[in-house]
Amino acid sequence: MKYYVSLPQVTILTMFPLVAETIYSPALPQIACAFSVTAEQAGQTISLYFIAFALGLVFWGRLCDHIGRRPTMLIGLATYGAASVSALVSPHFAILLGARLIAAFGAAVGSVCTQTMMRDTYTGADLAKCFSMMGIAIALSPAIGMACGATLVSWFGYRGVFAALAFLAVVLFFWAAARLPETKPLHVIKAPLGETLLMMLRDVAIWRTAVLVALFNLAVFGYYQLAPFEFERLGLSSAMFGISSVAIAFGVMLGSLLSRHLLQAGWTPEGLILLASVLAVMGGILVFIMASSWIFVLPVAVVMLAYGLAIPNILAIALSDYGDRTGTAGALLGLLYYLMLGGGLVCAAWSQNVELVLLSCGFAALTLALACYRQSRSS
Repeated sequence: MKYYVSLPQVTILTMFPLVAETIYSPALPQIACAFSVTAEQAGQTISLYFIAFALGLVFWGRLCDHIGRRPTMLIGLATYGAASVSALVSPHFAILLGARLIAAFGAAVGSVCTQTMMRDTYTGADLAKCFSMMGIAIALSPAIGMACGATLVSWFGYRGVFAALAFLAVVLFFWAAARLPETKPLHVIKAPLGETLLMMLRDVAIWRTAVLVALFNLAVFGYYQLAPFEFERLGLSSAMFGISSVAIAFGVMLGSLLSRHLLQAGWTPEGLILLASVLAVMGGILVFIMASSWIFVLPVAVVMLAYGLAIPNILAIALSDYGDRTGTAGALLGLLYYLMLGGGLVCAAWSQNVELVLLSCGFAALTLALACYRQSRSS
């Protein structure tokens, strides 16, 4: 008997890793001060987070195909909760960094397991529509995380953020234990990891998907990584950084809604990805022009619109040829783009230049999207 996962539940579980990461962003200046480390070192906790996250994707994705979706989700949430408690009581920066790495490893279950369950439950056009609907909620995740993080930092300091993350993990664990079904299809095979990896490494479409996802995410998380220090440089508080999330949330929501509308109007995913890339370049140019004032947040919303427009369409057309090994293939795809994202965030932390990051991501995405669009038109 096939069980269908609830779209609201899987959406919230998908939002969890994004909220968990961006809620931490406003605390970076306080963490740098509390542990007597530089802004670059504090920022590296985000870049290393995504590298550990990528490794977690492989582990949890493989576990999804071996023991099932539901038990995998529960183990991952428990891992994240334990790591968040460790971060809360960390007396040294090295211990905090280790706890964040384990937390990232656990949080990866919220990405790979939920996407696997979505692909178990929906196919074709239904899957594309669901990703667009989920995109609206997922789009809110960074803004919710930033707003909550700024509030918690203002009231309770950085430790309040870690306490909230531990509480979130407990709530999600018990909710999943009570309501999350098992969706693993009977035809899923325990595909050898090496065999699947070789198949995907030879697949040009997989590489294109991975790079595009990494670039759009780098634009978003590069901003979250660098903007707190940009606001500090401009003499603005962490609360103001949280308030800026309104413009960002509006941009991502508009992108997701626009994606759904244009899909219904007959646009192809490739055409929407190209449009998103053009918007990302335009937003990056405007951020460069306005970088000396707080109003640079307004064109950042254009970059976020591009993210909301692009990501649902990229993910909806990915892995269509890997239906017999969805968990493993999804994990390896996530590993590719999160390793790229982690490397990109390391470079972003070194640069400490948000406009350079946004421009670089926009132009690189535009180059790939043009090639993808031309190929789709000729086939």
